Amino acid sequence: MDLPELPVSEALPALTAALRDGPNAVLVAPPGAGKTTIVPLVLLDEPWATGKLLVLEPRRVAARAAARRMADLAGEGTPGGLVGLSTRLDRAVSDRTRIEVVTEGLLVRRLQSDPGLEGVSAVLFDEAHERHLDTDLGLALCLDLQRALRPELRLLAMSATLDAAGFAGLLDAPVIESAGRAFPVVVHHRPRDIKEPRDLPEAMAGAIREALREHPGDVLAFLPGWGEIRRTAERLGGVAADVLPLHGEMPPAEQDKALNPSSRRKVVLATSIAETSLTVPGVRIVVDGGFRRAPRLDAATGLTRLATVRISRAAAEQRAGRAGRTEPGVAIRLWTEALHRGLPLADRPEMLEAELSGLVLDCAAWGAEPGALPFLDPPPAGAVAAARTLLHDLDALDEAGRITATGRRMARLGAHPRLARVMVETRMPGEAALAADLAALLEERDPIRNRDAHVDLNTRLDLLRGGDHPEADRATVQRIRRTAQLHRRRLSVPERTEPGGDPAALLAAGFPDRIAARRGTMEGAFRLASGQGARLAANDPLRKAPLLAVAALELAGTEARIRMAAPLDRAVLEARFPERFVREEVTEFDARANAVVARRRLRFGPLVLEETNLPHADPARVAEALARAAAGRSFRDLDWTKAAVQLRARMRWAHATEGAPWPDVSDAALSAGAGEWLAPYLNGLSRLSELKGLDAVAILRGLVPWELQRRLDAELPARVDLPEGRSAAIDYDREVPALEARAQHLFGLAATPPLMGGRIPVQVSLLSPAGRPIAVTSDLAGFWGGGWAEVRREMRGRYPRHAWPEDPSRG
Repeated sequence: MDLPELPVSEALPALTAALRDGPNAVLVAPPGAGKTTIVPLVLLDEPWATGKLLVLEPRRVAARAAARRMADLAGEGTPGGLVGLSTRLDRAVSDRTRIEVVTEGLLVRRLQSDPGLEGVSAVLFDEAHERHLDTDLGLALCLDLQRALRPELRLLAMSATLDAAGFAGLLDAPVIESAGRAFPVVVHHRPRDIKEPRDLPEAMAGAIREALREHPGDVLAFLPGWGEIRRTAERLGGVAADVLPLHGEMPPAEQDKALNPSSRRKVVLATSIAETSLTVPGVRIVVDGGFRRAPRLDAATGLTRLATVRISRAAAEQRAGRAGRTEPGVAIRLWTEALHRGLPLADRPEMLEAELSGLVLDCAAWGAEPGALPFLDPPPAGAVAAARTLLHDLDALDEAGRITATGRRMARLGAHPRLARVMVETRMPGEAALAADLAALLEERDPIRNRDAHVDLNTRLDLLRGGDHPEADRATVQRIRRTAQLHRRRLSVPERTEPGGDPAALLAAGFPDRIAARRGTMEGAFRLASGQGARLAANDPLRKAPLLAVAALELAGTEARIRMAAPLDRAVLEARFPERFVREEVTEFDARANAVVARRRLRFGPLVLEETNLPHADPARVAEALARAAAGRSFRDLDWTKAAVQLRARMRWAHATEGAPWPDVSDAALSAGAGEWLAPYLNGLSRLSELKGLDAVAILRGLVPWELQRRLDAELPARVDLPEGRSAAIDYDREVPALEARAQHLFGLAATPPLMGGRIPVQVSLLSPAGRPIAVTSDLAGFWGGGWAEVRREMRGRYPRHAWPEDPSRG
């Protein structure tokens, strides 16, 4: 076929040669160079291209546009022949298809269902620099497949601003660069910054009106999402141009209006989908709002949602470049130069920001640990550990971390694991329809935007079935309905199936940590299965419900406010999840009663649903529970007399010097073994206050084997004998054991008392006749022969009536 000469054409000989010599390559070409549409068509004629070429696009709009453009160049007009298209919402593929354009998530799903990618000769990763999670995962799985089973599979990473060195190292591939061509773009910054994204539509509309007056050409304006696009369009009434939104959720015909050439001047209001991949003809003016949507973990739902964040400098350059594709242009940035200098150089990969339960589940379905796959940025260990915990709670992974049958069904759905677990829990078509509605509702924002609205989830579900609510956002409801239809197709739900079943029971499958039980008789106060407290407004109809399945929380401090929930029947819960219910008798310390009590309890996971006190308890269990409670309070309820403190310190010194068989009496060791050394002394006791009556010295001595007790008293004595029948205590509860005595009482003591054969130092403090310190030494013999002379002169002058011998070692 005759292909147009585009800037990328000059790089094609080097690219085709590289892919003949080796399986992988990296192509760097600027926007508009033609890499997305020309490269796949050229590679079809290569000798190794006996099968299909998969072209991966990060967004549906870009996938549709690329497939249509390639179909045009092939002389077929629409996808479905030589060039096919597969997205979440569209599929146009036939037996003749040699090039199939697919979106990121579909590649991962295909790899899971067809791990060998049978009939595929190459996978082309377009706009790989965006580093979406599915792109990184798809590339890692393809590399793993290439290295293990398909060495002939070609992999090509393409982008305008790619980390070429990083990808070249990962792929072990050469880098081919296309210089391309671009026209100059003049960049203007605003004198003031937009502080909040909600102020963006007003500022954007004003900037567009000004740009239309002062510059020629069409306008491409970048906004973070559909809401900002709609509000900006409302403010552009009366402008002498067609105002055309461009958003991934729009119907294809509406998208085409923005992408096709027009005889009338136009203003295209787009999200980041127009940043790369797409060419919007006629654009000579870019107005950049400076924000984008990025996936972040939403603590309220436990799902990944799109948050509004500032763009990077690299993204700003990409956007500005769209104004210079065909002629010189202008880029207007709605932020200051000072703020621009503080923007990050590039966007962080999703791998380092997103919640990773979906990725970990996909890796488990693939049969590999995340750390064993070739990622450009390895998944953070903490995020992987958190994901494994969640997947285990969802029954997707077993105790050994292997994927279960439930996990495999979840992985095939391609939804967030929590929502996938909701959907695989269904048993009848009506329940599957309800699960699809639930999943769609939770993927979107709450359609009832009033923060004080009642929380019942059923009210939101009624909106999807034609119900009404004075504060419902209709655009959100429509998006939820469209997403629900997609989930129904994934679940093979027959058309017009009426939803049926208990939404709370389905919700409990995907959010087991958010099942909430009412706390005692307190209306509106709940305890979640995770252990966290949660509250409902005093006027909410669900405030008296004994059990709730919670879909969304507003986190604040140690408690949370419930935003969406459904009443849950315990019998339904027990019927669906009998293995999670535990009936047990426990003996435990009750802090409110300050005593050990025995209880019969019914639990759902960690959540206590029913509890009654038992009149009698096993004395041994009571003693063990009391010992654990004492350990939790660092044993401060024992009577720590001075003798007990010193005995424990002597035992510590012995253990530090010789180790075993001397007992370890550190806080950690005593706490760990409380059930063995303390519990036997607690028979008949149930309250911590009763521990004051125990003999701590006797208990501690019981830890020392009989044969060592003599050594303890001999080598680490509590007191040491002094001349003339006196004795002095040694304080072992210090960094160095210490002995204090009046100097006269030490006359006749030739050397420092040896502890543990001299292996433990002793610090001797000599006191004056008035009891004040006059010298400190750890070598008494050396002190008598040295420093004593100066101390003696001073003491003779101060205390002349006392004897101060020249050699005190003789007495």
